Amino acid sequence: MTLNLAPLLRDAHRLWWSQASAEPTPLVDALVDQVPSIGPVEVFVGLSWNRRLTTDPPAELSFESYGALGSLRRLSADSRLQIIPCHYSAVPRLFAEGQLPTDVGFVQVSPPDADGTCSLGIGVDYAADAAEHTRVLIAEINHRMPSTVGSARIPLSRFAATIETDRPLLEAPSRDADDVERAIAAAVAALVDDGDTIQIGVGSLPGAVLQALRGHRDLGMHSGMIADGVVDLVEAGVLTGARKELDPGVVVTGAALGSQRLYDAVLSLPVRFCATSYTHAPSVLAQLRSLVSINSAIEVDLTGQVGAETRGDIYVGAVGGQSDFSGAAALTGARSIIALRSQDRGESAIKLELQHGSVTTGRSDVDFVVTEHGTAALRGCTLEERARRLILVAAPEHRESLEGALRAQQGARPALEGRLS
Repeated sequence: MTLNLAPLLRDAHRLWWSQASAEPTPLVDALVDQVPSIGPVEVFVGLSWNRRLTTDPPAELSFESYGALGSLRRLSADSRLQIIPCHYSAVPRLFAEGQLPTDVGFVQVSPPDADGTCSLGIGVDYAADAAEHTRVLIAEINHRMPSTVGSARIPLSRFAATIETDRPLLEAPSRDADDVERAIAAAVAALVDDGDTIQIGVGSLPGAVLQALRGHRDLGMHSGMIADGVVDLVEAGVLTGARKELDPGVVVTGAALGSQRLYDAVLSLPVRFCATSYTHAPSVLAQLRSLVSINSAIEVDLTGQVGAETRGDIYVGAVGGQSDFSGAAALTGARSIIALRSQDRGESAIKLELQHGSVTTGRSDVDFVVTEHGTAALRGCTLEERARRLILVAAPEHRESLEGALRAQQGARPALEGRLS
């Protein structure tokens, strides 16, 4: 079934849609097909896997996002995407203030219950916050979208139009962890104590970390997204949430991003799907004194500053929740961990200075940096000691050049200070 969008978008030219596994693909496809006859439309979306966006999308569509993720990376490379650098916790406010589109919203929801209300299912995150401020909501009612708990349900009457589908939810691309990632994961797991509440991303390295945590007890989770490894930890009796200071016994997340196995399991898991305004709120995270944040990076400098926004020549953005969770874990929680491979394509990921200049997470919010060569404990260390420890976890073939660059930098400082005096 194809929905005629023209009457719904006649006076509305700023639009958003749900991301990742909850992306309402039939509605997005309809927009791509019909927008040449509708006129210019400004779009906001997070992570998208829609291939229609990588094959010459109509010129009438202009795109904004918090990051060049999935299909959006091609748009960024073609200068078709504008990236908003912001903490993920700021996204709800940007919708509330009208800085992000609120004319029309596309969502994917579960079938209505007996009371005529629908759930945002496994894709609550920013959609729940955006929906509160959006004038026209249009829904794909997918009979395979699970009806989850944790956020307000949406009355069927709230939708200006709906289509019904019965299609599998989109599965996240995946690959098995390699030996390097497994070594990093083992070192990260050694920094997690029984009873801690963890935040972690998705992908092969986070998946390896979850696997490495199988020997722990009474872990909790409060995270922006969950992946398949969460099912394994719940089934193994590891992820009980028994010691969480907030939402005990419950996994709190905004979205599920994984395989059909995960989507089939969510209704039997102790999981609550909440809006970004809850999952990433500083006031909420400050209550989790056992919080351990586990995040990745592209590069780390010798002071502990983290760069995670630029890859190659492309500004990816996607500050995401790293700063939100790292800051909370370092300040009011247990510990903040940055995990990354020591090198990429022969280039050291540990650098004298961030190559691209963007500081995603400040040095004061990083307690540990972990590579396959070990763990650099940075909390309470001077800049000189931080540099020494970070060089020790760099790839061996790059350590000498890092030491030489550091000595040259340190040697230049007195001369510069002398000239300034």
